Amino acid sequence: MRLNSDFYTLPAVSAAPLLLGKILCRQWNGQNLRYRITETEAYAGENDSACHARFGKTPRNSVMYEPGGKAYIYLCYGIHYLLNIVTSWENEPEAVLIRGIEGFNGPGKLTKELHIHRTLNGLDLTVSDELWIEDDGIQFDYIKTPRIGIGYAREEDRARLWRFVAPRNASR
Repeated sequence: MRLNSDFYTLPAVSAAPLLLGKILCRQWNGQNLRYRITETEAYAGENDSACHARFGKTPRNSVMYEPGGKAYIYLCYGIHYLLNIVTSWENEPEAVLIRGIEGFNGPGKLTKELHIHRTLNGLDLTVSDELWIEDDGIQFDYIKTPRIGIGYAREEDRARLWRFVAPRNASR
């Protein structure tokens, strides 16, 4: 069953662990690609110095200010597209970075495998026939760790245990 808009109104810190075990689906070139989500990270708005919304609304992050359920996709280091799931309410810019799926650890690797690129930015995951998330009732246990690659953030934000990892993927 496809996740509906009610799920996406959750705060990012609540939605991130719940996304583990869900199925990330991508319709591409006549294929229905489906992978279980194994790793996520939460980013919680303008007060989170690791979040793209930390400096307020910009053309790059404007989709984060929309109601939850949108895809927020951006280019990282000029190389990899990264997929974030916007959560929470309109004008509360929170998102969950999808860091891993079964068989593909790393946010750039998974977007390459699923042919996810910036043209999908802003897509409504509740109705899209190109990209969506399903729940078949499978839940993964997880561990919590600090987020990765946010050395620019304040110490307290770097220390937050907002990375959620299915145990078999935790060793990377």
